[in-house]
This record gives sequence, structure tokens and C-alpha cells, in this order.
Amino acid sequence: MSSAQFPIRRMRRLRRTPALRRLVQETHLAPSQLVWPLFACHGEGVRQEVSALPGVYRTSVDELVKDAERARRLGLGGIILFGLPAAKDATGSEAHDEHGIVQQAARAVKRATPDLLVIGDVCLCEYTDHGHCGVVQDGDVDNDASVYLLGKVAVTQARAGIDVVAPSDMMDGRVAGIRKALDAAGFARVPIMSYAAKMASAFYGPFREAAGSDPQFGDRQSYQMQGTNGDEAMKEIRLDLDEGADIVMVKPALPCLDLIRRAKQEFGSPLAAYQVSGEYAMIKAAAARGMLDEARAMWETLYAIRRAGADIILTYFAPTIAELL
Repeated sequence: MSSAQFPIRRMRRLRRTPALRRLVQETHLAPSQLVWPLFACHGEGVRQEVSALPGVYRTSVDELVKDAERARRLGLGGIILFGLPAAKDATGSEAHDEHGIVQQAARAVKRATPDLLVIGDVCLCEYTDHGHCGVVQDGDVDNDASVYLLGKVAVTQARAGIDVVAPSDMMDGRVAGIRKALDAAGFARVPIMSYAAKMASAFYGPFREAAGSDPQFGDRQSYQMQGTNGDEAMKEIRLDLDEGADIVMVKPALPCLDLIRRAKQEFGSPLAAYQVSGEYAMIKAAAARGMLDEARAMWETLYAIRRAGADIILTYFAPTIAELL
């Protein structure tokens, strides 16, 4: 039986008014699906805007707590904490210090907003003097030594009250290592949100300014993925799920919409996507020059990420979107 043809089937009928368009809208966003990245630094009364990321700030713990309270009021899905240490060294020791900046921030946030979900980024790049995501030996990142330290980071974060740990390093076997460390320390209940398919992307540049995490030599292509390799990305995700990841993430979001779709279809697990700093900065920069409408571009990109299959979106637009919703 053939389908009805023009003029009986007129697709524009349901586009005629805003009310009709809302009625048939297929993809939706809710504040509870959004996670807001925040940058904690030492000091008091600090709120320093990141030049490459208008509207994004490095904040001392007292100021960060205000942002956490705002996130709770807006009904956001949570916040994810990144830290700027007081000092850096070869092994990123402040990352796994019980009194490190992220651990301090987590305790303060949990005192002020106990019901807000707090995610801890588990990595070493912000804390090492060489800027790599692991321990460097003989000019290369030592995978297994790095995994051991990442386990220590996750445990100290869990002790500080972090609800979910999120390893972003891309070391082999780190999900299993972190799961083992958490379980041994009595934190079997703490979930792992793994940056499972993290590409070596040009779109991380503004974040590295915010976090002070530029590599001091080489690059991260020996551990982050090639953006050309979709099948490999699926293998990475499968491995992380087999090792115990509770949520998996694809990063960056917009250049990897096809991988988000494939991951959701192939695995069906809770799936996050990170609309990274470069994606945010592009929209902000183009809007500042009058090249596009910032609000429309913001909505369009986030709906694209949701439409591709992401259940959770990490985005610097989170509070703006929540206020509009």
C-alpha cells in the first residue's frame, strides 16, 4: 500500500505555529541531564574568568560552593570538579592528597549541598609538572604505574564525598584498577563514569588554559584515540564496560556524533558526551563577532548531542540552559 502523496500529506502543517512545533518535538533536554564543569583553585574570594572561555571561571572553594548551590537550585544533574594544584610535581601528588584542592572542594560542596551529585575528574595532567596524564618514565607515559596512582586519586576523592569518579586519562586497564582500589577501600557503591572513547582533539585547547594542563613535551596521541577510528572506539567502550564502568563517555561530542549513536545502539549503557571547551568557545567567539546567534547555536548543538543518543551531557552551557528551561 503506497503512502499518501502531496497534497494530502503536507509536512508543513505541524510546523505552522510554535505550539504545534512543541507538540511534535521529538528530542528534549532537561536540567537533570546536564553536568556543569567547575574549576577549583586555592585561595579565598577567587573568581577569575578564563580568557578563552567567556563565562567560565577558576574559583576558590568558597566561590565554587556558590556555583554548586546554583546548580542545585537549577536542578542540574550534577557538577564535575577539576583542580588547579598549589604545586606540581612529576607524579601529580596533589591529585591523590587527602587535602588536595578537589578533595577540599568536594567536602565543602557536600556540606553545603549534600543532595547535589558531585563527579570527580580522575586524572593527573593538571597536577604533573610535565602536563601528561600519567607517570613519565624514559620519555613515555608508564601505563601501569599511572593506573596505580589513578586508583589512589579515586579513593581519596571517594573519601571526600565524591559521588562518581570519572577517569579521563585513557590508560589501558584503568577502570579495572580503579574499581579494585575503590572496592578494597570500602567504596564498592561509588560508580565509575569512564571517559571511554576520548579522542586526541584540537577542541581541548581552551580547557588546557583553564586547567593549566598543556603537555610540556610531545602530545597525548600515544594514549588518547585517533578520531579516525570508530571501530576502535567501540572496542574501548566495550573494554571499559567489561572492566566495570557504570557510565561511559564519548569526547568530544560534536565531532563524534556518529560514535555516540553507535555506542548507544551497540551497548545500551548509560552514555555521557562532553561538549568540550573548544566547542563552547567556538560558539562564544562567533557570537561575539556577530557571525551567529549564540542561543540558537547553543540549543542546536545540544539537541544534536541528545538526538545522537547521549543520556548525559557535560557542558559549560549547563546553567544557562537550565535557567531557560
